[in-house]
Amino acid sequence: METLELLLRTVWLRPYVFVFMATFLFMAVPAWGWRRTLLYMVIGYGVAWACEYSSIHNGFPFGLYEYVSQPTIDKELSVAGVPFMDSLSFVFLNFAGLQVARLAVEPLARGPRGAWDFRWAQPARLPDWRVWILGALLTMGLDWVIDPVALQGHRWFLGDIYNYVHGGEYFGVPWTNFGGWLFVALMVIGIFLLVDRWLLRGRAQGAAIRRGWGDWRSYPADALVGAGLFVGVLAFNLGITFGIGETVMGLVGCLWAAAMVEPVVLRVIAMLRPATAPVCGAAAATDVEPSQEPV
Repeated sequence: METLELLLRTVWLRPYVFVFMATFLFMAVPAWGWRRTLLYMVIGYGVAWACEYSSIHNGFPFGLYEYVSQPTIDKELSVAGVPFMDSLSFVFLNFAGLQVARLAVEPLARGPRGAWDFRWAQPARLPDWRVWILGALLTMGLDWVIDPVALQGHRWFLGDIYNYVHGGEYFGVPWTNFGGWLFVALMVIGIFLLVDRWLLRGRAQGAAIRRGWGDWRSYPADALVGAGLFVGVLAFNLGITFGIGETVMGLVGCLWAAAMVEPVVLRVIAMLRPATAPVCGAAAATDVEPSQEPV
């Protein structure tokens, strides 16, 4: 009962985290199904929690830091000294990075429901190594905007919840932290894709495993919604950054955000120009003309 009460208090104290989490579920479940989505959540949370627990005890992989638990010790749920909402955030952040990487690399198709209906041309095909690496890098890139303002949590509604024992070079954040984010993202995305490829789709070596989980599915504008989550996370954190008066930090964050988002924005704009990117589709999308070609 006490754990449930703390969980409810965590939702009340950190509603923005659970809004992003609900957005992730809204996007992931139609494509992956409930079981695969829940499995991804377990992988994402488990890897993130293990790495955070390791870092607060021995400094790997984020660098040595500590949680200041006293201000919220009776207000939010923690697991062995790691705030529940902190590890949970990696679930939707890794998903956002993965989806933007797919938007940058994978073939796209135009659906029948308007100019905005960009879909994956081959939704059932698993992302390749390029998407895995780029997705991890983009997830790390989010932290160039997130962590500096999170360290200023005492100046906004996050609160003073953690600090780096030895300080840091980038607005108080050590370089090791970004290496840790890259490590976590590589692990979360990589483990999920490997499990999906070798178990959920019945491709385990030497074993006949029932294909009960199915392939990834398509739905309207599914190639864009993940990018929307990515941009939403950036906008939220940049808004807080400027809101607390950290103009230089905010401008640097805007540069990082523009560098990450610009390539996919340019790709979408190019597809919207009839002269350079004709309307196209793919047989893999259920309601797209099969005669159309992906781009």
